Amino acid sequence: MKLAELKPGFSGRVTSLANVPVIPRKKLMAMGLLPDTQVTVVRIAPMGDPIQVRVRGCDIALRLSLAENIEVLNDAK
Repeated sequence: MKLAELKPGFSGRVTSLANVPVIPRKKLMAMGLLPDTQVTVVRIAPMGDPIQVRVRGCDIALRLSLAENIEVLNDAK
């Protein structure tokens, strides 16, 4: 499933960043968003973009178009 499909309060493990363009992928990896890392959707903006995610204790705002390229494995809440 895609990171963009997770609802607020739900978590998942990153399985792939392969569909993310190279430059944003490098930036995300530098911020700790790596494969096999847990990510939690904190909230979604009222218009649906951006989304706030928590990775390794830090909050990151991601464009919806970028979150649609990140593959996650849904964890139980």
